[in-house]
Amino acid sequence: MSVVAGTPAVVSVSISSSLNSFRTLKRYARGLTIAEFKCKLELVVGSPASCMDLELYTPDDKFVMKLDSDEALLGSYPIDDGCRIHVIDRSGTQLGEYEDVSRVEKFQIPDSEYEKRTDSARSFLKRNKLGQYNEEETVKKEAEQKQKLVEEKALAEAIPVGSRCEVRMAGQPNKRGTVMYAGLTEFKPGYWIGIKYDEPLGKHDGSVGGKRYFECQPKYGAFVKPQHVTVGDFPEDDYGLDDEM
Repeated sequence: MSVVAGTPAVVSVSISSSLNSFRTLKRYARGLTIAEFKCKLELVVGSPASCMDLELYTPDDKFVMKLDSDEALLGSYPIDDGCRIHVIDRSGTQLGEYEDVSRVEKFQIPDSEYEKRTDSARSFLKRNKLGQYNEEETVKKEAEQKQKLVEEKALAEAIPVGSRCEVRMAGQPNKRGTVMYAGLTEFKPGYWIGIKYDEPLGKHDGSVGGKRYFECQPKYGAFVKPQHVTVGDFPEDDYGLDDEM
């Protein structure tokens, strides 16, 4: 069987397999024999070429036929761009076996031995004083974090619990509410302001990660950084109810 005249030399198909749940888009020459094609598929699906059965499907996943002649050319079959070729594995391997990384044997080396190696990533970072091994940069970052914390604390202490406020964040509409909490939290470092919004524009009911910081209705609570909170005489929005009778 030969390649149909007038067709492109290369075809784009998606490859699926009985061994996994994902599909891969690939381009193959139509001049490949099915035997050669199977060898290339070994690197894609993980099945041995000798244990493959191939099925051809249309772009809308309708079965067309089996590709069961190893001597035939790929282009001799009615394969068009967008078709799917499904690989059925006959080696006895189970579905998902190649996706479960917990079953992969891992190479481990004691930290003391790793420390002695001169070709490791750790050694490279140390030689070039990068990342955590750049003492000057580490000290600078720690100082910046401490200064940021001091500034956040000062801002948070200037926002009394019970105050009316408006949350102003770039790219978002202003939201009004009542300050319910100001201080450190367990879910993230730094100082945070707990807000009970006037409208259900929040993310929770005042509880985050199983710890309750304040009480409010679901979807009315939120935590924002103090620099985004403006305290003032912000009356609750009446939603235009005064204009109706």
